[in-house]
Amino acid sequence: MPGVIWLSHSLVVLLPVALLGVVLLGATMLFWWQAPAWSKIPRAQKRREEALRRMAALAERLRQQEPELDPKPILELPLEKLVQKLLADELSLESVLCSYLEEAMKVHQEVNCLTDFLDECEEQLQALKKLKKSERGLLYGVPISLKDVYDCMGHDSTCGLAQFLEKPAAKDGVIVKVLKAQGAIPFVKTNISQTLLSFDCSNPIYGQTLNPQNLKKTSGGSSGGEGALLAKGGSILGMGTDTGGSIRIPASFCGACGIRVTGYRLSNSGVASAVKGRKAVVTVAGPLAWDVESLALCLRALLSEHMHRLDPTVPFLPFREEVYSSNRPLRIGYYESDGFTQPSPSMARAVKLTSRLLRDAGHQVIPFSVPRTEYAFFHLYTGSLLADGGASLLEKLTPKKLWEQHTAVEEYQQEFIAKWRSLDLDVLLSPALDPAFYVGYPAKVQASSFYLGLYNLLNFPAGVVPVTTVTPQDEKELAFYRGYYRDHVDKSFQEAVRGSVGLPVAVQCIALPWEEELCLRFMKEVETLVKSKMEPK
Repeated sequence: MPGVIWLSHSLVVLLPVALLGVVLLGATMLFWWQAPAWSKIPRAQKRREEALRRMAALAERLRQQEPELDPKPILELPLEKLVQKLLADELSLESVLCSYLEEAMKVHQEVNCLTDFLDECEEQLQALKKLKKSERGLLYGVPISLKDVYDCMGHDSTCGLAQFLEKPAAKDGVIVKVLKAQGAIPFVKTNISQTLLSFDCSNPIYGQTLNPQNLKKTSGGSSGGEGALLAKGGSILGMGTDTGGSIRIPASFCGACGIRVTGYRLSNSGVASAVKGRKAVVTVAGPLAWDVESLALCLRALLSEHMHRLDPTVPFLPFREEVYSSNRPLRIGYYESDGFTQPSPSMARAVKLTSRLLRDAGHQVIPFSVPRTEYAFFHLYTGSLLADGGASLLEKLTPKKLWEQHTAVEEYQQEFIAKWRSLDLDVLLSPALDPAFYVGYPAKVQASSFYLGLYNLLNFPAGVVPVTTVTPQDEKELAFYRGYYRDHVDKSFQEAVRGSVGLPVAVQCIALPWEEELCLRFMKEVETLVKSKMEPK
């Protein structure tokens, strides 16, 4: 029987990982060795160098306007306070942008997280200064970073692929337009993994982004540039995308908060993708920030009639303050393991700690088990991402039996919801994926990301909140980690997360579709309870 179990794990875990590896390798070889694509990469790297020089020049011009500027107090302000001070003219737009330009360049020098500077931020700053106070938006004057894939007029959205270089966007994407209308100032674009189908953060154009808290570790992916920049204070608010944890993994690896919303609640118009047309596992937009309130403020700004007018395919569902601000006790399901990838000691401890805090605060906490995890990962999740064996990525062919695949996903979603309803749950608490992996290891243990990818398959809103850090005791217990299948995949997971004392550990908070406000309310509750526990009595 142990041999059968080992073989089962190999079939369920290694084959999809190997398939993904072959697809990514094939894509790399296809685009890397094409002469036109090859020649684009050095030019792109030179363009980035030139863009960063322009970024430094703008920072210097702004610094000359305020030579006594001390950026430290500005960089320490939470987003809500920063906006208040900007709206009240207690801080100048120039001082805030200058502070973040300077800090972002410092962070980039350490971890390689930037791909482009958005020169138009200077012009936008001048336009904002002309607005009447009544015309200022919810994000007035806030410098914001954007993942590489967000279209900004005149700039590439590469997805880490050489074939997408030198094809600048003809216009801003819908989310970028709405952010600007709300007063935000997009100022940089950030690094990603090649094709966006990895939770590492490396591509042949811009290289590897590192975790600022441990330079031997990855920042996570595919929104890894965002995670790294936020973790070191080079941005206060960033926009990522999430197909299988691509917002939540960088946030948890780097100690930030992040949320993926229900598919189609935010516009996807003007967001680039290596493979378009997926319906069962859709890529969604979402913010990353230092705290939950910042995520809520960003969604207040985005979930506007303006976004619906720009993209009528997105329903007009304004942010529901009454749900987010509610203080009624919650009925919370939780699990420490998905029964597929054994959690690291710190992952399991984080859920235990959080569930205890929630119970002590008066919430009901009920055990939950994920139904048919192996089936969901191998047949539904991996099958939906690579339904054609990777042909669309390599040859743009049409997947076979796609309708049957969509039906199977819908049936599993209903099975999951039925179990949720049978326990009368409001929300669900689960492990995230922690701590940060060594560079190169995500490709070896791709299946471990299913702690987060499950909710892309289900299309549930899900966010991560940091709750603790890896302790020496966690590291000691990791020495006894064997995994559920005790094969080399489990061994690679153990190797990936070792040497992580002091690195952040998050939990994942989940709600049913279209319940982003409830998800954020749950995240805020977790954040508040953890903070109160950490504060001296």
